[in-house]
Amino acid sequence: MRSLLCAAGAAGALWVGAVAVVPAAADEPDGFTIGDPRITESSGLAASRAHPGIYWTHNDSDDGPYVYAVDGRTGRTVARITLRGIGAPRDVEAISLGPDGDLYLGDIGDNLGGSWDHVWIYRFPEPKRLRDATVTATQYTVKYADGPRDAEALMVHPRTGRVYIASKKQDGGGALYEGPRQLTSSGVNTFRKVAPADLWVTDGAFSPDGTRLVLRGYFGARIFRWENGRPKDLGSVGVPMQQQGESVTFTPDGRTLMYGSEGRDSDVTPVGLSGGQLPDSARAGDGEDGGNAPNSPSGKGSSDGKDLNPSYAKGALVLAVATALVVVVRRLLRRRS
Repeated sequence: MRSLLCAAGAAGALWVGAVAVVPAAADEPDGFTIGDPRITESSGLAASRAHPGIYWTHNDSDDGPYVYAVDGRTGRTVARITLRGIGAPRDVEAISLGPDGDLYLGDIGDNLGGSWDHVWIYRFPEPKRLRDATVTATQYTVKYADGPRDAEALMVHPRTGRVYIASKKQDGGGALYEGPRQLTSSGVNTFRKVAPADLWVTDGAFSPDGTRLVLRGYFGARIFRWENGRPKDLGSVGVPMQQQGESVTFTPDGRTLMYGSEGRDSDVTPVGLSGGQLPDSARAGDGEDGGNAPNSPSGKGSSDGKDLNPSYAKGALVLAVATALVVVVRRLLRRRS
């Protein structure tokens, strides 16, 4: 793993599958390492609006009703929030910030391949002060109109407040699901399919202005323009090489994607956006007119692999196979437990 990263870094870009990942520019945020020994399965990531430089994350499972505030400059945990008023979390996979200033936590995973007839969303206000605290959360019961799904991505639109979930591809084809206009805590919230998602989705995020949606998988990601409540595919976007790519969020200015991974001392890595991949608000700041988007941050990489250096392709393939085996073994062990 480290040798592959070093070789790719020496050439000035990381290659994942067929997409070039260009290092962040000097004015973009640095990456960081989550150093808290309690955070071993960071599975979701959300950039705070109330606290600049802070990222919210959580463990996948076997932790408890906890959410962590991590300083993106030092990697230190500055607060652990304990949720009360909810049942025991089962498989927490995603976190997102709504326009109301509330955090939404998605207990939406299903390590049994989509056998649970319902999952949950927990909602609580983002704390005004960063310190260890206990807060009361609202619990919402969620079902899918077309039956149980295994999902790891939950996104709250920053303008409308509507909640979306993306299921994983192994469900006979992944999909994007839309929740009701307003969630209710007194009944079942039915999510309905609105678009296919041809990717093994592990997380997703809306841009701060709501004009872009990114969905990531273990080895790739795609970015979409959000129009009239539906996604329009703009193509692939770069992802860094990571042990097990699990999370993604936009920085508050919308110019950079921050990618996270599971594991102890896991890294959060920035990837800058450019051209049509940039949210409308960021493009307006650059004086751009909304032209066609390139398929990668450099504008050179493409999903057909024609520009891919063979030596990097070979290394990426080896890494992809090894990582896939690790993921499969981990999930088999969880099912047995």
